[in-house]
Amino acid sequence: MKQTFPKKEHLKRKKLIDALFAGGQKVSAYPLLLVYKTSVLPEEGIAIQAGVSVAKRNHKLAVTRNRIKRIMREVYRKNKTTFHTNGSTFAFMFIYTGREVMSYEQLEKAMLKLITNFNAAQNES
Repeated sequence: MKQTFPKKEHLKRKKLIDALFAGGQKVSAYPLLLVYKTSVLPEEGIAIQAGVSVAKRNHKLAVTRNRIKRIMREVYRKNKTTFHTNGSTFAFMFIYTGREVMSYEQLEKAMLKLITNFNAAQNES
């Protein structure tokens, strides 16, 4: 799998996002929260569609929110090959819950822990 994050892997459909928050499962590793759900994706040949979100309540300035989202997308892009999907297709939403702005290294560490937690949850079910 390439280390790219093309448009077809972005989670954009409102129905899919609503279904994700209505009946998705959660895994967390501070400051990241992953809401995921197995679903039929509209694009062929991809296993995961992902989106990122930062609360306006915690980060008032759009500049800060955009920077955090940019870093989160980059960390996901670099590490997305380590998710074990077991042949299923997933919709992911990464939510940044921290109040302070973390560096790339700190976010990457949190993402790796989140991936470990997700893979453990998949092995259990």
